[in-house]
Amino acid sequence: MPLPSATPAATPFDPASATIAVVTFNRSMLLTKLLESIVAMDPKPGHVVIVDNASTDDTTEVVESFRDRIGTEIVYTRLDTNTGGSGGFSEGMRIAYELGSTWIWMMDDDVEVMPDGLARMGAWAPRFKSIQGRRYDYDGSEFYWQYRVAEPLAIPIPFAPAGFDDSGYKEMNSGCFEGMFIHRDIVAQIGLPDPRFFIYWDDQMYGWLASRKTTAVIVDEFVLRRTREIKQWDMGIRHMNASSNAYRYYIMRNRGYIKQYYRSLGVYNPVLFGLGSALTFGKEIIRLVFVERTVRGTSNLFRGIRDGRRIAKDRSWKPMPPLAASAGQPAA
Repeated sequence: MPLPSATPAATPFDPASATIAVVTFNRSMLLTKLLESIVAMDPKPGHVVIVDNASTDDTTEVVESFRDRIGTEIVYTRLDTNTGGSGGFSEGMRIAYELGSTWIWMMDDDVEVMPDGLARMGAWAPRFKSIQGRRYDYDGSEFYWQYRVAEPLAIPIPFAPAGFDDSGYKEMNSGCFEGMFIHRDIVAQIGLPDPRFFIYWDDQMYGWLASRKTTAVIVDEFVLRRTREIKQWDMGIRHMNASSNAYRYYIMRNRGYIKQYYRSLGVYNPVLFGLGSALTFGKEIIRLVFVERTVRGTSNLFRGIRDGRRIAKDRSWKPMPPLAASAGQPAA
């Protein structure tokens, strides 16, 4: 589709003001594909921040091999321990923000960027401050992302309409770190992604927080392609991906953090939130039976529920704080 035109009063998008923030862990072959795609980008971002979650493979050597040919500045940080995607993206966001980046484009290491991806995202930058692009799946099909959350239940809406009208965008109240494009003004207001999640729900929560500060949108622009094949169950109009024991645990445990955020913002309804937790549990049972063809793994769900209750009872818990506007450059 054609790129949207900026409004006359809007500040034109400068690609050099954007930073791509990547989190990687022991997947140097996938990271190589992503970095190769950045080599081919036109225009390129001002920085590429790579947060390495204590990889034990040749990730460091791979990153160094791209410094002289990627066409932009690489900022590489190798953490001492694996902090999960949540910790990695929190650190990547922090670095990008302190570099003075106006726009921060988050992505996992298992995607590649379309050559004109930054131009397509930047075309929407004068209008919105929290933007999600679209992506192709591993097989080249259009990937459907659940861009709306049923707020009282704190779960994604699986059947939110996939189509776009002539505006080229739809409002969302969620987020995905596989392609989130966010302005530093919003980061300053809501703080960094919460590393306590480790994995799962962290990006949905961050996108929801952003949507409370600005009009967040998903745009009809294919800017990424997934490079890793994931086992799926074809449900006809939707797919359900395979999971893992770790994901099952954090899916349930991290609802304790969501409950704490909801309480802090005055939107927590115990009955509806509890229904959302029950639906989440049921979905994971369906995933086990129909996608992974097993019933082993339910113990991880119950462990997650137990630990999530402990988190929800923690009276000392605080949400992530807003950032000082003085870091890097003042928020506009």
